[in-house]
Amino acid sequence: MSADRKPIIAANWKMHHDHLVAIQVVQKLSYALEPSDYDTCDIVICPPFTGIRSIQNLLEGDKIPLLLGAQSCHWEDEGAFTGEVAPPMLARMNVSYVIAGHSERRQLFGETDEIVNKKARAILKHGMNPIVCVGETLEEREAGATDERVATQTRAAFASIKSPEAERCVVAYEPIWAIGTGRNATPDDANTTIGVIRNVLRELYREVADAMRIQYGGSVKPGNIADLMAMPEIDGALVGGASLDPGDFSQIIRFRT
Repeated sequence: MSADRKPIIAANWKMHHDHLVAIQVVQKLSYALEPSDYDTCDIVICPPFTGIRSIQNLLEGDKIPLLLGAQSCHWEDEGAFTGEVAPPMLARMNVSYVIAGHSERRQLFGETDEIVNKKARAILKHGMNPIVCVGETLEEREAGATDERVATQTRAAFASIKSPEAERCVVAYEPIWAIGTGRNATPDDANTTIGVIRNVLRELYREVADAMRIQYGGSVKPGNIADLMAMPEIDGALVGGASLDPGDFSQIIRFRT
């Protein structure tokens, strides 16, 4: 973790918590946190679409300084896309961050590097900030192709995105083999791969790359967050299962204590 970059801890609830449970979880999380916690890191909650409006009302009504996020979106502003959600719809609910290219979207729903780029550009167009996910499969890792894979994904995701907009983006390194498996990259391995991603960003955006934040995601828990955040290249975490419990997630947020 660099002193020059404010850590960002994001909760990806995936397909968990209806809107009533979502309200309870966010309330309990807010009770567990101190004002200083919001000063030391940005905290993002990415619920299912059904919970976004309820959480928006709670955050704004109770003046809770959590940031609202979404797990995905379409790249078009509107249209005949049954089941999709458009970026302007999210922007109108004061969503700050939108995940683009999560490994589950890539693997289960066929999202390509081109689609991830379209989504990232659409998110930026509407004043929100993408959390762009990159990561390798177990087969790619065992073949020694990790660096090549994440570099290719990073270049593709940022195609046609200029420096001022790139600086607003967050990148999440999520090794696919660690998602939901209980396995995680060692802090040194994660730091090394995130260093590869940052070097690609330096090639693309020499003037702003060192200000861009890169998270680690993949079985992040209260027991490993401090070791991960001790690494110089890791600026935060994209947290799945451990973010569903406000007690566990508050411990992750308060990794320094």
